[in-house]
Amino acid sequence: MRFFPILLAASLLLAAPASAHDYQAGELHIIHPWARATPPGAPAGGGFVTIVNNGGADDRLLGVASPIAGRAELHSMEVTDGIMKMRPVPDGISIPAGQTVALEPGGYHIMFLDLTGPIEEGARVPLTLTFEKAGAVEVEMAVAPPGAPASAAGHDHGEAR
Repeated sequence: MRFFPILLAASLLLAAPASAHDYQAGELHIIHPWARATPPGAPAGGGFVTIVNNGGADDRLLGVASPIAGRAELHSMEVTDGIMKMRPVPDGISIPAGQTVALEPGGYHIMFLDLTGPIEEGARVPLTLTFEKAGAVEVEMAVAPPGAPASAAGHDHGEAR
């Protein structure tokens, strides 16, 4: 019994990195925001995140902002007649009550335009998510290698928080 406090403290320290990249905003759980690294001189980059609405009311992601870009927008990507098309989502993205919405490669995503410099692998990128009800939420995005698939995004990419 004497070792219980030590074991508890050790388990909390070991568990912290697993949840260190999640955020809470009211009833919204924001899971692992991440971006892909870009080559030097790239004018744009992409960002991704999963949002779980644990509440009883719908919310809406209205916009995004980051100091790494002249502007950031919410976009959708879809294939129409065999052609992949990306379009801004000016009215935001609905986050229905009790549901999960994933912004991921090939679907809804964050588009960083007019980059101020490359998005570097291993860095942390500040991002503000603005919700209709939950308000503005400051998060950090982990930066994965260029072309990282959605399946690799669940990892912390080795960065310390």
